[in-house]
Amino acid sequence: MPTLQDLVTYCDERTRRTAFKDALGAFNGLQVANNGRVTKIGAAVDAGVSPFQQAVAAGVDFLIVHHGMYWDMPRPLTGPAYDRVSTLMRGNCALYSNHLPLDGHPELGNNALLARQLGLVPDRPFLVRDGEAIGRIANRTGSRAALRAQLEKLYPRVIAIEYGSDAPAAVAFCSGSGNSAVPELAREGVDTLVTGELREEWFNTAQEQKLNLYLCGHYATEVHGVKALAAELSAKFGLPWEFIATDNPL
Repeated sequence: MPTLQDLVTYCDERTRRTAFKDALGAFNGLQVANNGRVTKIGAAVDAGVSPFQQAVAAGVDFLIVHHGMYWDMPRPLTGPAYDRVSTLMRGNCALYSNHLPLDGHPELGNNALLARQLGLVPDRPFLVRDGEAIGRIANRTGSRAALRAQLEKLYPRVIAIEYGSDAPAAVAFCSGSGNSAVPELAREGVDTLVTGELREEWFNTAQEQKLNLYLCGHYATEVHGVKALAAELSAKFGLPWEFIATDNPL
């Protein structure tokens, strides 16, 4: 039976965790330990009492999340913070968090997988931060309408803001929040972005700068990386895995 450290080491190395400079609160890596053994892997987008309860009920003892627990730490372990930690510890469920490394990974990353869903090759870096690409750009042929139709088949809610070209030659991908991505489109020569969510003011920017912006949901665009990492771990270590879904519409 693989140990907790076996899985943590593999995840750290596979995602190149230490190469990325993330927000301090992200605290990528092992956030809560268990008794040292792993029998079932889980994957979820967010840390939270409900997904933790679901994971424990499903027999998961190693849970991978994209958004970990420590964004607003330090704070007292009372109320919901206590409930989160106590749920994991009582259920012997380790928590492993991986944020920007799992956005930018060329194989397992959210953005590479967003592009491949559409049959595109994500071969250009986008949103380079401290030498590491967080997003991806893929060349394409075909109409804007066809792109929108593909996205609407894949995602339950798509907001399409279409003021760019009718047949975009390339698409940029930024899972989750795309607020930092819009200003970089022009310098990359791209007028089309697939992302999760944006602030309201970018609508005017899209009109003025002739952009196509497709908002597919923060949560929905970030299920891919944790699923891919969990599936790879499952194959590597011979363990079952399960995606812990929530009804997050945002």
